[in-house]
Amino acid sequence: MATVSAWQHHTEAVDRLRASYAAIPAGAPVRLAKQTSNLFRPRTAAVGPGLDVSGLTGVIEVDPASCTAEVQGMCTYEDLVDATLPHGLIPYVVPQLRTITLGGAVTGLGIESTSFRNGLPHESVLEMDVFTGAGEVVTTRPGEELFDAFPNSYGSLGYATRLRISLERVPSYVALRHVRVEPALLAPTIESIVATGEHDGVRVDGLDGTAFRPDEVYLTLATWQEEPGPTSDYTGQAIYYRSIRERSTDLLTTYDYLWRWDTDWFWCSGAFGAQHPLARRVWPRRWRRSDVYHRLVALERRYGVVDRLDRRAGRPQRERVIQDVEVPVERLGEFLTWFDEAVGMRPVWLCPLVARGDWPTYPLEQGATYVNVGFWGTVHVGPEAPEGPMNRAIEEKVHELGGHKSLYSEAFYDRETFDRLYAGEHLAAVKQAFDPDDRLTSLYDKVVRRR
Repeated sequence: MATVSAWQHHTEAVDRLRASYAAIPAGAPVRLAKQTSNLFRPRTAAVGPGLDVSGLTGVIEVDPASCTAEVQGMCTYEDLVDATLPHGLIPYVVPQLRTITLGGAVTGLGIESTSFRNGLPHESVLEMDVFTGAGEVVTTRPGEELFDAFPNSYGSLGYATRLRISLERVPSYVALRHVRVEPALLAPTIESIVATGEHDGVRVDGLDGTAFRPDEVYLTLATWQEEPGPTSDYTGQAIYYRSIRERSTDLLTTYDYLWRWDTDWFWCSGAFGAQHPLARRVWPRRWRRSDVYHRLVALERRYGVVDRLDRRAGRPQRERVIQDVEVPVERLGEFLTWFDEAVGMRPVWLCPLVARGDWPTYPLEQGATYVNVGFWGTVHVGPEAPEGPMNRAIEEKVHELGGHKSLYSEAFYDRETFDRLYAGEHLAAVKQAFDPDDRLTSLYDKVVRRR
């Protein structure tokens, strides 16, 4: 339970937020004064003061009796799990990277292995306070205009300052089965698990997959359990994603299961040499985490080291292809076949999800099964790389198949297409209601124009 001081500190933090808003000149854009991000789209540098959210990074209250928590919007999932797990509770969906914030996952659509039964993070939010472009804190709940438009709005409608969320009870351990699946049986197997909640008679609590090659695909089936046993540690020399190929079963603590992907940023740490046995021995554990790699990527992009090395070696210029897309499960095989031919990037991550509600700004069909396909890397394309030919082709294919693309990374849509795909007219109407002076950057300007 919360102490009086926890709520008092929250009130004081909101007061500082209001004061920072008042310090921004009238008519100037309103942005967060925030140094870190899990986004992968560049934007123009902020000029002038921003919103002070430095006091909105904690957990106000955990109520084990009602399985709920009151959480500040800039609280990372790492800190949130640290507060809830001692009570045997976790958020319904815990995105796989430690420094994703709760407010960020709600406004930006986080996902993880429980999404096939628990949906997306915003679907377990009971109530939230949103600081709007008008400088007001608005309390909103599911079914209300602001709440329902907030997912996938990426700060264009405001910023969550407080969220009341439902929590799920979990035991201490997670048993894993890494099941190799024939590509032709991948979609039917996913559909069966989603429909029944089990595989081969064993309950499935978490479901995701890894496609290493077109003919080598694994589904990882997680089952919560209280029974202890020898557990694996993938924060040291061993690397989690490699274990999927190397063993058919595994056992992790619940904590380690939640962050199994973070230590090596899925498989992307290899780009920094962090998977080499010698480098791994000297690379401090505290630096084996996604936010460190993200900062390294930002430095590389700033100085263009890889592009210079490619030019010296006579290699074509690279296009960064960092995307997560949702594809209807029945079209998954078609997308992967096209992706192999057109892009050729492996591994890719597979994460089934079922939306529990109807969300206008990310219009997944309620109750239908989609599969999130995540792929993160670069492709040699030549001088047209800045125009994003691969990313544009992916956008076109995804929507041809009735899917949707997450907007945390670069996007290339024209305005008409964007508004059609992401309910632009509806979003504009909600924005007008809560940000009448247009102080917040619009969603299109954020994700396409990079403002």
